[in-house]
Amino acid sequence: MSDKTSSSSSLQPLPEREQILLLEPFEGLDLKDIVVVTTLQEAEHAAATLLAAGVAGFDTESKPTFAKNEVSGGPHVVQFSTRDRAWLFQSHRTECNPVVAALIASTELKKVGFGLSTDLTLIRNRLNIEPGAVYDIDNEFRRRGYRKSVGVKTAVALVFDRRFMKSRKATTSNWANKQLTESQIRYAANDAYASIRVYDALFAGG
Repeated sequence: MSDKTSSSSSLQPLPEREQILLLEPFEGLDLKDIVVVTTLQEAEHAAATLLAAGVAGFDTESKPTFAKNEVSGGPHVVQFSTRDRAWLFQSHRTECNPVVAALIASTELKKVGFGLSTDLTLIRNRLNIEPGAVYDIDNEFRRRGYRKSVGVKTAVALVFDRRFMKSRKATTSNWANKQLTESQIRYAANDAYASIRVYDALFAGG
């Protein structure tokens, strides 16, 4: 998708769900490339690496709410990813929260992702900060002429001709758990990782 024109006549059509299911899987990060941050020292090392990178894939996960008028206590997990490593921050590790808040508020780290409006509202409510330098990649697809919202699954199919797998079970799992499962860890990290990969492809042509 190297053509950056906004003319709708030259746009690739968005792939349908059935078409995406036929594609080869998108290769995400392995567990060895994902850090679940457990100490302040790890948090500070992650922050230094991310700030040096200057741009990172970004997303959050929250324990789902099912009851009417139930207010989310999230985000319970905040994830950042560079092109080769991801870090997951869990909100119950309160000693790390100031580092997370600083990264989210930082204008030195561009945070890119998909469908972030709800995430940002929860962040404002929970962390009492204003997110800085956050970019929703869907805006770039709109700029190029796509009228429908383009989420991460559709974007990965469109840009890489690959199928990004999102487990429904992981999506609706309890993200407030102090011990995340391997499935949750992979899911959260690769949401952020796919975002940085799509962003790179759109803006760097690779």
